[in-house]
Amino acid sequence: MARIMKKFFRGVALAALVTVQPAWAADRELLNTSYDIARELFAAYNEQFQTYWQEKTGETVTIKQSHAGSSKQAQAIIQGLKADVATFNQVTDIDILHSRGHLIPEDWAKRLPNNSSPYYSTMAFLVRKGNPKHIDNWDDLVRDGVELVMPNPKTSGNGRYTYLAALGYAQDRFGDDQDAIDTFMADLLRHVKVFDSGGRGATTTFIERGIGDVLLTFESEVLNLADRFDNGEYQVVTPKVSFLAEFPVTWIDEYVKQNGTEDLAKAYLEHLYSEEAQRLLASFNYRVHDATVQAETRDRFPEIKLKSIEEIAGGWENAMKTHFASGGKLDQLQRRR
Repeated sequence: MARIMKKFFRGVALAALVTVQPAWAADRELLNTSYDIARELFAAYNEQFQTYWQEKTGETVTIKQSHAGSSKQAQAIIQGLKADVATFNQVTDIDILHSRGHLIPEDWAKRLPNNSSPYYSTMAFLVRKGNPKHIDNWDDLVRDGVELVMPNPKTSGNGRYTYLAALGYAQDRFGDDQDAIDTFMADLLRHVKVFDSGGRGATTTFIERGIGDVLLTFESEVLNLADRFDNGEYQVVTPKVSFLAEFPVTWIDEYVKQNGTEDLAKAYLEHLYSEEAQRLLASFNYRVHDATVQAETRDRFPEIKLKSIEEIAGGWENAMKTHFASGGKLDQLQRRR
């Protein structure tokens, strides 16, 4: 088992460092900035797109990757990282490219289908072999003796999604009883053994360091892990109510003009909606919009109640202000730990 874990995380580390470089001098170059657990996904997609682009235009393209928490990536772009495209895991991290960086238009989400989200996911749990703590739904996470690992909502879009998914469940269960909702959320946070800075860090803590009974992260991540460790060492639990986690994408208008890559950047993102790319996304355990691929993968993704950010928190602007700002609801609940 130790050898398997070392091999897995060595592969993750290499994926973080590798830049997709052909052996020859490519005609064009593109930089994609993305969230930290998307390394393997875009390594595969880049190869697919390179083939597609060369067949379409005759041009070869080098695609460089940068991976970190999407909030950190957004800051890097604002501070001058001349990325051509951003493929993030939270809408607000793209919104600030307009509101703070003035690098993209305000209506960026209208430029591509599904609010510029070519794929989506939700939150799920990874438990250890045999599910010894009998985890089936959100309320099982607050039982005595259950220790959780999750990304920190202060530093990670993944963590914010997890928090909001739990909040959506509490709202469904307790209705208008705000005291009961707050008590549940405080109990949940109290059971977190480690808050990691990002999703991949949380995975490392749970898998490599062996900490915690339950890993809370994207459904795509836990399914990927269960596939990698196919000896039954880990099991996936998908709660009955969760959060609609959209993965927004955009080209960076100011930088693609400077880089001369506007056509290439647009094509790179538009191709994510093709049936070929949607099938690849589904193979990495993301939920997709293409009807044909949905039908093919129906057994993989159980039907659950997915609540939107509007339903849970009245939109992202209100969620960030009410829950995640300094002194907000998250801070108040953590003080009750």
